[in-house]
Amino acid sequence: MNILIFGATGRVGSQIVNYALQDGHKVTAFVRTPEKIQTNNENLSVFQGNVLNKEDISGAMQGVDVVISALNTDGTTTLSESMPYIIEAMENKKIQRIITVGTAGILQSRTEPNLLRYQSSESKRKITRAAEEHHKVYDLLTQTTLDWTIVCPTYLPDGERVGEYRVERDFLPVDGVKISVPDTAEFTYSQIYIDEYIKSRVGIAY
Repeated sequence: MNILIFGATGRVGSQIVNYALQDGHKVTAFVRTPEKIQTNNENLSVFQGNVLNKEDISGAMQGVDVVISALNTDGTTTLSESMPYIIEAMENKKIQRIITVGTAGILQSRTEPNLLRYQSSESKRKITRAAEEHHKVYDLLTQTTLDWTIVCPTYLPDGERVGEYRVERDFLPVDGVKISVPDTAEFTYSQIYIDEYIKSRVGIAY
């Protein structure tokens, strides 16, 4: 399988790259700074580009089967500004499957079901900028015919891979407090094989 990964030098993205290469897939890492890629593998291609450049994104989509986005917000609007370019390029190239890493803030609230968690009293976070960015991406994806999945981790320490965790469609598992980066990356990567959560958000926690 040919997998294009955005955010490939980030905490989650770099782990997804490793999982995909271990399984023998061909991986294209879309990065601003190629020097940050420390991995040498014959199945790894590094594409230098800017996610806010439509031509760069289109150029990276050649021959791709699946798109994974582990882009983070970094206090900017890059996430929501780049997603329309990613969607457009996928539609133009007839690529159907996209898996993104979001945040538990955009899952449904259990206490106020008409609200998302970040909009409700369920969320303890005072600053909602990141969740608002992920909410925009969620809205954009729901308006497409793509086979999308948004993986929504709660508190995300580096930690170790445990290999066991709880997942739930549209909600954060009850009393879920955290999930490590390696386990989040593993579950996100595993969605290339799984159809169960297509057109869904998925909460993930221990």
